[in-house]
Amino acid sequence: MRHSTRFLSVLALTTVALAADLPTPSGDGIVSSDARLELLFTREAEMEGGLTEGPAVAPDGSIYFSDIPFGTDKGMILRFDPKTRKTTVFASDSSKSNGLTFDLEGHLLAAEGSDHGGRRVSRWNVKTGQRTTVADRYQGKKFNAPNDISLDSKGRIYFSDPRYLGHESRELEHRSVYRINRDGSVVEITHAVGKPNGIALSPDEKTLYVAEHDNGSERITDASIEPTAPAMKIYAFPLDSDGLVSGKPRTLVDFGTEAGCDGMTVDGQANVYLSVRSVKRPGVMVIDPDGKEVGFIPTGQPNQKETETPAGLPSNVEFGIGEEASTLYITVDLSLYRIPVKVSGYHVPYR
Repeated sequence: MRHSTRFLSVLALTTVALAADLPTPSGDGIVSSDARLELLFTREAEMEGGLTEGPAVAPDGSIYFSDIPFGTDKGMILRFDPKTRKTTVFASDSSKSNGLTFDLEGHLLAAEGSDHGGRRVSRWNVKTGQRTTVADRYQGKKFNAPNDISLDSKGRIYFSDPRYLGHESRELEHRSVYRINRDGSVVEITHAVGKPNGIALSPDEKTLYVAEHDNGSERITDASIEPTAPAMKIYAFPLDSDGLVSGKPRTLVDFGTEAGCDGMTVDGQANVYLSVRSVKRPGVMVIDPDGKEVGFIPTGQPNQKETETPAGLPSNVEFGIGEEASTLYITVDLSLYRIPVKVSGYHVPYR
């Protein structure tokens, strides 16, 4: 990979970033119908395939996000500064970081995946650039491929551990959701989801939302392998006072045969924002705690053909803070976008 560790080219536009004929957003209580996506960054580094992922807002309001390639390239963590509108490289070797979030102390937490990645949850000191391992094993066995990550008010780290690709051998029987406690111990929260992807906690921390994005295969880059029995759903797991599953999950959304949700986030009104990778309707679906759709922000053209290369598929979402508390950042394909909305996001470190 060749890239500059100084400024990357930022395709910063103040008007519509995607095709002008995208459907208008829906859900008057969530987003204005005339709101438009603004392009902030598109990859220029010479990396093969993959996608941008995992936006996370820092204490200073900047947005850190992952750029994940296929193969031996380790990927990067990038930082977008809303004040300067510049994107710089925070880490030129991210160990295939995917989901990101900030902890109570202002450190960056990263879920590092497989395919030559770290297969761990790491913690970055953003001031010094020093990275340490928070956890990389459960009961002595290496994680599959940590994917998405969320924090509770006690500073405990919830993360999903599916497996989509990579040459590494799996050591764990299940693809689970785990929690790393403050003392470093790891607890399995559930393995009831076939392939857990995006996760988020409700503001009251009584519900854990989990996206099942099970394509039926562990090698999504191998077109010769047909996925079997895919499952694309959103579950709501009830949690007890200790943050552990206390009952059966509710199915809030069933995407059927369409590709479902990747990453997610919540707003201050307890709505859940789902990045939906369906070629028939790509965009950010907003649901209330009962699963009712209350808004939708298109990120790509609807009804694309599966035989063609899809475009405009979102991977994750995050709200800004401060003056951007009602700004939604979205990673789409190889880019980063934002759009103004009518509600403010919810962040444990900044609540």
